Amino acid sequence: MTAAAVGLSHSPLIGKNDPAPEVLAAVDEAVENARVFIRDFAPDLVVLYAPDHYNGFFYREMPPFCLASAATAVGDFGSAAGPLSVDADAAKAIAAGVLDRGVDLTISARMTVDHGFVQPLEVLFGGIDRVPVVPVFVNGVATPLGPVARIRALGTAIGQAAAELDKRVLFLGSGGLSHDPPVPVLDGAPPRVADALIEGHPPTPEQRARGEERVVNAGRAYAAGSTTMIPINLAWDNLVLDTFENGTLADVDGWTVEWMGAEGGGSGHEVRTWIAAFASLAASGGYTMTSRFYRPIPEWIAGFAVATGQTR
Repeated sequence: MTAAAVGLSHSPLIGKNDPAPEVLAAVDEAVENARVFIRDFAPDLVVLYAPDHYNGFFYREMPPFCLASAATAVGDFGSAAGPLSVDADAAKAIAAGVLDRGVDLTISARMTVDHGFVQPLEVLFGGIDRVPVVPVFVNGVATPLGPVARIRALGTAIGQAAAELDKRVLFLGSGGLSHDPPVPVLDGAPPRVADALIEGHPPTPEQRARGEERVVNAGRAYAAGSTTMIPINLAWDNLVLDTFENGTLADVDGWTVEWMGAEGGGSGHEVRTWIAAFASLAASGGYTMTSRFYRPIPEWIAGFAVATGQTR
């Protein structure tokens, strides 16, 4: 199997609270370079690692990670709604291979996903139905969070299982880097909020619109400097990217949950999707990071990165 990987930050504020034109132009160039990289690689299958923001996974059952044989997008923040083009046969084969390798994997036959999954498919492929995909949810928000070593083990096992498919596979990590958006937490939440986080009651269109407006306003306040959210951490973001570029993935086994949260913010754990993607790539042999882009973008409440890599 020939394998490649792409890491791409996402933000629901893209197009709603954009940075200066020159920053936006630099992001567009980096994303276009990733598109060209993908077109040249010509994947037969995309294994997409992404988080959820309490649209598909809730505290009634909150797995550390979950692989889907079918998935439907909710259409939050203006992203596309509807079914993803999931390759069910590949998903089932990979799931079996992961379980055979001793990684306890949750399986979903009807996963609900949000912009964390949809945005990279729209940005890089032009839609949610343009490429066969195996969606893999990686929890990066809901505490308690498990050891980072298990995410590397997951990515390694999926990479090894995917190698048995005789396909050109692109491993795509969606999320991060450092960011601390206003995501609700269960501990100390009012009863109505706690019930929604546990039971997963779908919001009405009016409730969803109000919630999305709060996020947009938070992005504007963050960019203006009037906020209590943790600042974007350039040093930590570049340490994370250095780890992937240098191929020193075993280092992440020593990253504690507390350290990642303190350095990367409340949603910095979304870099777990990148860890899984690059661990999958590494499982196919040595790799080279072929491009790396990074900008701190307060308007998007994110340290925004794009990176590509391919087996040697």
